[in-house]
Amino acid sequence: MNSAEIRQTFIDFMVSKGHEQIPSASLVPHGDPTLLFTSAGMVPFKPYFMGLAEPPATRMVTVQKVFRTTDIGEVGDYNHLTFFEMLGNFSVGDYFKKEAIAWAWELLTERFKLPKDKLWISIFLTDDEAHDLWIETGVPGERINRYPEENNYWFSGDVGPCGPNSEIFFDRGKRPAACEFCAAGTCKPNLEPDCGRFNEVWNLVFMTLYQAEDGTRTELPSKNIDTGSGFERLAIQLQGKDTVYDTDIFADIITRVETVTGKSYGEVAGIDFAIRVVAEHTRAATFLITDGVLPSNEGRGYVLRRILRRAVYFLTQLKGASDETLLDKVAEAVITKMESAHPDLRDRASFTTRLLAAEESKFRETLERGRALLDEILAGAASTKKVSGSQAFTLYDTFGYPLELTQEIAAQQSFDVDLKGFEKEMAAQRERGRAAAKFDIDADRTEHYATLAKQTDSRFVGYDRTAHETTIAGIIGPAGVQDSAEAGDAVEVVLVETAFYPEGGGQAGDAGEIVGPNGRIAVDDTQSPAEGLIVHRGKVVEGRIAVSDAVRALVDPETRRASQRNHTATHLLHAALREVLGDHVRQAGSLVAPDRLRFDFTHIESTKPEELAAVQRLVNEKVRADIDVHWEHMPYDDALKGGAMALFGEKYTREVRVVGICEPAHDDGSDSHEHEMRCFSKELCGGTHCHRTGEVGTFIIASESSVGSGLRRIEALTGPLADAYILEQQASLRRLGVKLNAQQPVEIEARIDALQADLDGERKRLQQLERAAGRSEVDTLLAAAEKVGDASIVVARVTAANVDAMREMGDLLKTKLGSAVIVFGAVINDRPNFLAMVTSDLTSKAKAGDLIKQIAAVTGGGGGGRPDMAQAGGKDASKLDEALALGKRLASEALS
Repeated sequence: MNSAEIRQTFIDFMVSKGHEQIPSASLVPHGDPTLLFTSAGMVPFKPYFMGLAEPPATRMVTVQKVFRTTDIGEVGDYNHLTFFEMLGNFSVGDYFKKEAIAWAWELLTERFKLPKDKLWISIFLTDDEAHDLWIETGVPGERINRYPEENNYWFSGDVGPCGPNSEIFFDRGKRPAACEFCAAGTCKPNLEPDCGRFNEVWNLVFMTLYQAEDGTRTELPSKNIDTGSGFERLAIQLQGKDTVYDTDIFADIITRVETVTGKSYGEVAGIDFAIRVVAEHTRAATFLITDGVLPSNEGRGYVLRRILRRAVYFLTQLKGASDETLLDKVAEAVITKMESAHPDLRDRASFTTRLLAAEESKFRETLERGRALLDEILAGAASTKKVSGSQAFTLYDTFGYPLELTQEIAAQQSFDVDLKGFEKEMAAQRERGRAAAKFDIDADRTEHYATLAKQTDSRFVGYDRTAHETTIAGIIGPAGVQDSAEAGDAVEVVLVETAFYPEGGGQAGDAGEIVGPNGRIAVDDTQSPAEGLIVHRGKVVEGRIAVSDAVRALVDPETRRASQRNHTATHLLHAALREVLGDHVRQAGSLVAPDRLRFDFTHIESTKPEELAAVQRLVNEKVRADIDVHWEHMPYDDALKGGAMALFGEKYTREVRVVGICEPAHDDGSDSHEHEMRCFSKELCGGTHCHRTGEVGTFIIASESSVGSGLRRIEALTGPLADAYILEQQASLRRLGVKLNAQQPVEIEARIDALQADLDGERKRLQQLERAAGRSEVDTLLAAAEKVGDASIVVARVTAANVDAMREMGDLLKTKLGSAVIVFGAVINDRPNFLAMVTSDLTSKAKAGDLIKQIAAVTGGGGGGRPDMAQAGGKDASKLDEALALGKRLASEALS
């Protein structure tokens, strides 16, 4: 079977057993702060197992995209992958062990035709039920092995669903020459060291328990089944190959790497390793970018950048320097191979390949300089065999080398890297304002949410109202889930129905108050931490509240209206950007708050001023047109077929809300309501909106900037705040006009141009005067030069406006002296600066870089450069003369 047939056979078999096919979730897990990536097939199903969400069906089948970071440094061998697919069938309170075991056996032996005598089983130590069920399928007892918890118990994390599991292994044949257990006839799965005889092809997890942060385990709401079969591993067996790189999954990708590098796979071990790295990492990166991950220096973006730069490094090992980018060409092969199973790869292909090319070009600019520095570091540390933390940090911070890549290159020459020293440097950098992303979870609060989610189902009813009569259904206070709360208590309150919109889709949660017969709550924020659960966060400011109290939920109407303006404007902005810049533009994040909107979008280049003007003009045209904003609920698939846009990173239910900004395609003057509608914007969205675009008022783009590779950000204002912004800009222009003596704002630009021309002329005259003064000073220095043999030494404090002026004086002096060591010091902007120059005939005796480091250190500074020229800066200007005295002594000693 080829890979497409394997994937489809699995799906068809499970559908025949009553499973509903569920599309693969994104590699970016939705609503799970404990995970960087979707790292297992069951990740999207955790809320269903925990009872926090209603599953679309009790039996489900999926082919889930998975990414794991633990093996990045190992990729290139025959076994490790970062990205892979997991075939899985799931039961939420439906079937259990009997069906899971029987169907796994049937699929493997009857549909996939794996020999029954080649399949071995592992089970949890005390799982007699699983043992007996495997015996019933015909597996002999000697091929069923019991193992303790460390081998046969599956955990979704330190906190979360868990349960005993049973694994199915394929026996690839005894290996007596390499394995003492095989030689003795006692080899079986899970022995250490692993000889490679047994290949795990399926893992059946009997998910029945929830493990809390303290390690205690309680029963889940139902008995569940979570199975996972590694797609690539299964392909190895079904295609009779030795490694995944020999299967059709990677064949076309490896061929493309061979084509772009001119190297052949399967001939030289080192070349093969590099080709596998490039093929695997490009495949992984293509999927990550498609799912909305962009290169950055933290979190998910750092992982993406790390694998991209590792791939580029190995590309240079295969081909050396290249005038053209190569990753984008390899990615095209990935997309062509995988698009039938993952159509979104082709939808995002243009953006993905352009981003890969841009990231490769950026790293290639510093790669060679960084490698030269690393080679110099390794050569200078031959005795210690250690790269210092500060050196590793310089490679990371200045040349873009991920720490792990430095470690990998250093290890090739048996060098270690000082990790503690590197972390110290990173910590210092974070103290300067570059805080790393943190993924954490409040386990206690999660348990409280799970408790309330089981007890009540709160409903949002506030699309057309800001006040609603309702009842308190639950309270989380200082003691956890409690029946009442007193004045002064910080609380999270659940209502049976609420007019408060919970934060979601980028829109901030509503604020306001909840008023009851005996107390009042000031609500600061509204959140939905679990499906069907809306919590109102705030403080009891009067009296006492209690579960079952009849209350009035009152949303602050002004802030709600402001949020609605900004949310509708966000949809208009998204559509306008796609019309002006192109269809590659996709929303990558947003903030819809009462006082502003922030919109992140995918776009490689900086947005031109004229493009921003066109976007702003288009949005305001649609606002002035006062178009109807309508919404309706419909099945997810129907919404997409109708042209609605789904956003990356959002998780949608089977029934979705579609918000459209649409107007009749033509107006023939009739009263018919059957006009064809033309939609400027149509998105899946659960947020609150204006009823007509005219309610947005004025729309103003306040700023546009880059927030990462391939990612831009627009901040904008609407309504009264936009009007205030315009008035302030006008007032600023008037004040500027007064200062420039301009009668009209249009005259200001001409006045500034005239002032700039005058200033440029004055600068040129100043430079001429400085050069003349410098030449005069050179003549004085020439007369004061000291001879040491045939060479001259000039060490002096000079007057210079900048380092360039010092360099110009040095070049002139060097030309006149012929053979010389020159050291200048000058105070520029209250800080000491130094320049050292050594003529080429003397660099074997004195090196400018060595001299400057010692000289600058006297003033608390540092620097470096080439043997013939180096510059440095310091901190303490009062020690400049002391530093120059040291420079004179060092130069004399070197020449003597």
